[in-house]
Amino acid sequence: MVGRRKYDDGCAVAHGLDLVGERWALLIVRELLLGPKRFTHLRTGLPGASPDMLSQRLRQLQESGVVRHRQLPPPAGVPVYELTEWGMGLEPVVTGLGRWAGGSSSLPLDAPIGVDSLILSLKALFDPGQSGDVEIRAAVRLGGDEFRVMVTGGEIAIARGTLEHPDVTLDTDTATLASLLRGVRSPEEAVVGGDLRVDGGMDTAGRFLALFRRAVPPTSPEATRAE
Repeated sequence: MVGRRKYDDGCAVAHGLDLVGERWALLIVRELLLGPKRFTHLRTGLPGASPDMLSQRLRQLQESGVVRHRQLPPPAGVPVYELTEWGMGLEPVVTGLGRWAGGSSSLPLDAPIGVDSLILSLKALFDPGQSGDVEIRAAVRLGGDEFRVMVTGGEIAIARGTLEHPDVTLDTDTATLASLLRGVRSPEEAVVGGDLRVDGGMDTAGRFLALFRRAVPPTSPEATRAE
């Protein structure tokens, strides 16, 4: 990590920024929260990062003990990057940052969003106080990616992979799911438009999506002062 600028501050927050505050570092963590990935798959999730920049940040995160590089056992036998146990401790940091930033009136809602980022946003949008006694096991398919989303007891768990006998299955794309979460489209409209396929009933799909409905962002301080 020679040549990196540090805060030289004894505060743990400053030290945390020394470890993961460089550009792309925390987004790499985001991409690995749902499991190991090959370098090429990381590049897919972070198209704005050059290969050299991505390699540099991965090297720095390895030196910091946040990420490790290993070979998957046969039959896969491919090299992957994954979070260490300590690195996984950043999940509430990433989720909390997303929840906080989601309340910004300047959030670029028209910008593209990656598959893992969108699925992880479900944790940021989930409000345990509003879920009540709802229990839903959902399978969410986004292109070639499939995720298990389980809500029970006011808690949510998300994992990559197939879910056996889900209560509802949503098969769609990232743009459509984002529009559903933001309330721009209804599930019925998306189904009629051919952008959403639902197995398990529209009522169940509606109850599931309602758990993550994004609130309207508050008026920004700048706009308030302008009034």
